[in-house]
Amino acid sequence: MVEPSVAERSVVDHGEYFASGQIVCSAAADIRDGEVSTADGSRLPFDYLVIATGHKDLVPKSRSERLIQYKAEYDKIKSSNSILIVGGGPTGVELAGEISVDFPDKKVMLVHRGSRLLEFIGPKASQKTLDWLTSRRVEVILEQSVDLTSVSDGTYQTSAGETLKADCHFLCTGKPIGSSWLRETILKDSLDTRGRLMVDEQLRVKGHKNVFAIGDITDIPEIKQGYLAQQHAEVTVKNLKLLMTGGRESKMATYRPGSAIALVSLGRKEAVAQFPLITVIGCLPGMIKSGDLFVGKTRKQLGLNP
Repeated sequence: MVEPSVAERSVVDHGEYFASGQIVCSAAADIRDGEVSTADGSRLPFDYLVIATGHKDLVPKSRSERLIQYKAEYDKIKSSNSILIVGGGPTGVELAGEISVDFPDKKVMLVHRGSRLLEFIGPKASQKTLDWLTSRRVEVILEQSVDLTSVSDGTYQTSAGETLKADCHFLCTGKPIGSSWLRETILKDSLDTRGRLMVDEQLRVKGHKNVFAIGDITDIPEIKQGYLAQQHAEVTVKNLKLLMTGGRESKMATYRPGSAIALVSLGRKEAVAQFPLITVIGCLPGMIKSGDLFVGKTRKQLGLNP
């Protein structure tokens, strides 16, 4: 959104790395014994199934449409003098940080309903992040929300009655878990009260020996992050290979959550990092993530040119 060239490298067609199987571009609609039905009417039989639908996010299907969307958002940022960001989680914080660094003359406001930014990590990291943003002239408003249904001529009302003026806004609040479609399937009894799939140590959905779940949709008690979803995938692949070659279930790999680690970019060169025993902000954690945002590493994992 802030630099279009990043989108060119980070938006990848599945066909670029997945060449030995079938790709179906349609939403899954139902699961019955040994079969998945899709919204376009396809019926796909399976011996083993992996659910990885994460959080619900409405994005275009094609790479070209996605790139057009990013370019439109970049143009919106570039042409605006004042920008409102709603949501103080990692997405909102990173967006505010990047705009404040790349476009220092623009007025950036960030409104968050919580009492502190980045509530998924510790208060020390939250405070360091707040101090960094305010030092870049980002106006941070906590414990308030914004009614985006009543915007008029760039005027926004907060829940406390405060009036904000902005040329555009970006909604960066949390998205719902992508599990609503499972409520009428054979997995409906495997959902917890928050709509997450309950899994065992082998990442199998409870009550179903041939169905696995990975990523944000699981009920594993940990921060929902991309690198953890990658670890889920690695464990699941090991177990699928074992089961598909007739291996014993007692030999299956297990997944255990580790210590909470979080890394949030702040502009192009800095970041805030929370490790088990220390919280660090500045260029050192920025060297880990902020330069490339792990795009090159991920492309390399997919067998693509970094």
